[in-house]
Amino acid sequence: MTVQEQRSVTTDAPTTTESGGLSNRTTTRRQIDYRPSNNETARRIVILVAGLFQLVIGLRIVLLLLDARTGNLLVSIVNNVGGLLVAPFQGILKISAVSSGGSVLDIAAVVALVGWTIVELIVIWSLGIFRREPATA
Repeated sequence: MTVQEQRSVTTDAPTTTESGGLSNRTTTRRQIDYRPSNNETARRIVILVAGLFQLVIGLRIVLLLLDARTGNLLVSIVNNVGGLLVAPFQGILKISAVSSGGSVLDIAAVVALVGWTIVELIVIWSLGIFRREPATA
């Protein structure tokens, strides 16, 4: 929902007429500003943060599946940050990873991806409770 802010500016300015006399002329200008409400801004921030979480966890899953070299700085950063995001969801299932050769499917990361999505939906739903709708007559 967006908030509309209306402002009217009225000015009285003396102007000259065609005959050379002075007259007062009133000018009214109306400006409408549209901006997101505080609730909408909070919702957008939650979606952004959750999207970043999901991106990092998804990258971690892909990099582990491709057996990326952990000596690379980017791979190391993604694995470390992703590990922090996956940590709350480790141990939910009896199996946390499936490996074949050097490739690893991190089951805990898949559970974390689903878990963070559920947390995002719950937070967005709870923000929706406090949303103010305009009164309709």
